[in-house]
Amino acid sequence: MDFDFGKCMMRKFILFIFVFSFQFFPVHGQDTLATVTAEKGDGIYSLLRKHGVNPYEYYHEFVDINLDNLRDSVHLYEGRTYAIPKVPLDTIPVVDSIQRQAKEVKEVEAKTYDIFGEKHKTVLSKSERLKGAIYYLVSGHGGPDPGAMAVYAGKSISEDEYAYDITLRLAKELLGHGASVYIIIRDENDGIREERILEMDRDEVAYPDKVIPLNQRDRLQQRVDIVNDLYKQNKGAYQRLIVTHVDSRSVGQNIDVFFYHHEKSQNGKRLAESIHKTFEAKYKQYQPNRTYSGTFEDRTSLFLVKKTHPAMTFIEIGNIRNEKDQRRILDPDNRQALAKWISEGVILDYEER
Repeated sequence: MDFDFGKCMMRKFILFIFVFSFQFFPVHGQDTLATVTAEKGDGIYSLLRKHGVNPYEYYHEFVDINLDNLRDSVHLYEGRTYAIPKVPLDTIPVVDSIQRQAKEVKEVEAKTYDIFGEKHKTVLSKSERLKGAIYYLVSGHGGPDPGAMAVYAGKSISEDEYAYDITLRLAKELLGHGASVYIIIRDENDGIREERILEMDRDEVAYPDKVIPLNQRDRLQQRVDIVNDLYKQNKGAYQRLIVTHVDSRSVGQNIDVFFYHHEKSQNGKRLAESIHKTFEAKYKQYQPNRTYSGTFEDRTSLFLVKKTHPAMTFIEIGNIRNEKDQRRILDPDNRQALAKWISEGVILDYEER
């Protein structure tokens, strides 16, 4: 019998990589889950990423199995131990499994969008559930107008930066499900950011590269004109507009996420209601002891609600001047969760149309 030392060593090397890479995870048939200890600064998404688990796929399963050990059903406690969801593995034969997984990875469609930043620019195709749908995403304020402002840890923070970050995350989710997305307010050098304190700047522009006016009414009219022009260009297609703001009510007022629509738009009402229903379901699942008080309602007095042509929803994420809401908005994992929940509501609306 011939003995190929090189092939033998390669098999051992592959086997070593396989075992080493998945040492945290049990193979099928084992009942125990691997556990990890949360360190300072860890969130659910970052913890899962750190241990090689896709946070977008396993986020909800992680919450389910660790629910009694989470603050407000979404936050980790530093120093506590958490169970990691099982990652399905086909363990035999090892080499065939690795080759098959590599083949599957190659077959996943991916596109890059520089606007999301270097670390987030790759968008993997998750589905085609939103194929044929067009979304216009407008984050509040920007350019010369930072929107509502507050101070956190001695540094100024502004509404426009957090609304923009959530909008980018939402855009990436929608693109991943096959939608066409126009990001109306844009900052080419920010991208999706993982920091709690998002540095302020004033270099945002309006699609495609228009200077944002100083005058408030002119700013709003510019956005209306851009969206309505695009709406005409895409006449006949399924089109929706989503506007994202971070509210600035009184300092002491903690608010849930609110959704507004045009009083005469049944499609806008359904979009707002679909996202609202999704948030209600998520709160019931992950925060059963807390009543969700966010609402959806008509608010035609808002300029963008009144003047834009696509069916739309206007979303207020929270109160940037409230301490509790700041924790929700400043945590990058929370911003990702908000974007994902909104996207699930958007999918619900599109599939039930």
